[in-house]
Amino acid sequence: MFTLVTGAGYTGRRVLELLPVDSVTGLSRSAIDTDRPVKTFDLDSASMLPIELPARYAVIYTVPPKGDAPDERLRRFLSMLTPAPARFIYISTTGVYGDCGGETVTEATPVNPSNERAARRVAAETLLAKWAGKNECELFILRAPGIYGPGRLGLERIQAGMPVLSEDDANPGNRIHVDDLARCCVAALSPGAPAGIYNVGDNDNRSSTWFTGEVARQSGLPAPPEISREQANKEFSPQRLSFMTESRRVNTTKMRSVLGVMPRYANPEDGIKASL
Repeated sequence: MFTLVTGAGYTGRRVLELLPVDSVTGLSRSAIDTDRPVKTFDLDSASMLPIELPARYAVIYTVPPKGDAPDERLRRFLSMLTPAPARFIYISTTGVYGDCGGETVTEATPVNPSNERAARRVAAETLLAKWAGKNECELFILRAPGIYGPGRLGLERIQAGMPVLSEDDANPGNRIHVDDLARCCVAALSPGAPAGIYNVGDNDNRSSTWFTGEVARQSGLPAPPEISREQANKEFSPQRLSFMTESRRVNTTKMRSVLGVMPRYANPEDGIKASL
C-alpha cells in the first residue's frame, strides 16, 4: 500500500527509508538528503497537497501541533485528504497521561494532561478519532516517550557542565530509540495489524539522570553535576521543570504482543552506543 509520510524530520526520515522506494512519498517543509521521493510542503500555508492521492493509501503523521488546541495544523491537513486514507498512523506522546505518581500506565489509563503540550496532543487525538470514525479510516495512535538517537543525546549540555537532578530525587524514565519508533510506524502498516492506541518505548525505567550519566560515560566526558530538586526549582527552565514534575512508568506490553515490535534497543546502553 502506498504510504504518505507527513513530516520527514528526525523520525519521519527514518520511517521513509524503511519503506520501499516505489511505494512511499515524504512531505517535508525543507529539502532533506534521502534517496526516497520527498515533496516540499508547508502545512501552515499550503492549501492543497503536492501529489495526487491514490484510491488506497496510508498516512504516517509525525508533525507536532502548533499553537493552542485544537490542532489547526492537523485539521488543515485532514481537509486535504481526498479520498480519505485507509489507515492513519499518528505519533503522539505518553505525556497525555500526566503525573501518575510513579505508577504504571497502560493504554487503558485515562488521559490527564498537566501541561499545554500534552493538552494539545489530547486534542489532536480526539480530533483524529472523530475524523477517522466518519471516514472509515483505521487509526493507530503511537504514544511515544522521550525520543533519543544520533544527534539527540544531550551531549552539548554535558559538555557545558549543566547539572542534572540527583538520582535520589529523579523520577522513573521512559524513552525510545528513534529507530525503534520508526519500526513501530512500519509495523502499524502491516496487513492485519489491529488499529488502536499503543504505548511505545524500551520498557526500561531508569531515570534521565542515569541516562545522561551513561551518555557521559560512553562519550568519555565527566559525569554531570547532580543537584537537589530544591536547587533545580531555582536553576532549571520552566520547560525543563515541567518534565521533572511528572512521574510514571509506561507499560509497552501491547506494543510487543499485539503490534509485534520487540525493540532493538531494549537496553538503552546499547542504544546510546549505537547513537554515538
